[in-house]
Amino acid sequence: MASVVNIYKNNFGFKQRNMENKKFNPVGWFEIYVNDMDRAAKFYEQVFNIQMQDMPAPPDNNIQMKAFPGEMENAGASGTLVKMEGAIIGSGGTLIYFGCEDCAIEESRAVAAGGKICQPKMAIGDYGFCSIVGDTEGNTIGLHSMK
Repeated sequence: MASVVNIYKNNFGFKQRNMENKKFNPVGWFEIYVNDMDRAAKFYEQVFNIQMQDMPAPPDNNIQMKAFPGEMENAGASGTLVKMEGAIIGSGGTLIYFGCEDCAIEESRAVAAGGKICQPKMAIGDYGFCSIVGDTEGNTIGLHSMK
């Protein structure tokens, strides 16, 4: 299954990155696959106190997408929630960490929004703190903060 990000390069200002001899954060985009778009969007909007943005679907595909807010020129990666046939939903081998001011805040919001705490906030030495929560779709996401 190919990522749908290529369809959106022109619409959202993506610039081709040349990895050779460049230093930048390697993740440029992420997709979180969901069964119920409304429920998933509500979860992430509540946890991160944001507004998800509808994205146009590729022509002739039964794909629904909502984007996390972000500016492509800024550091870090943005991405989307994606509802599409054939997508594998739930915990897997990849874990996305969302940056937070204090991950305990988003951790508590996750529970209030219908998710669960998989790993409560814990210290990771000089690298700050992290916690892991489950969303309403069965996906696992990480939260990271320096306090």
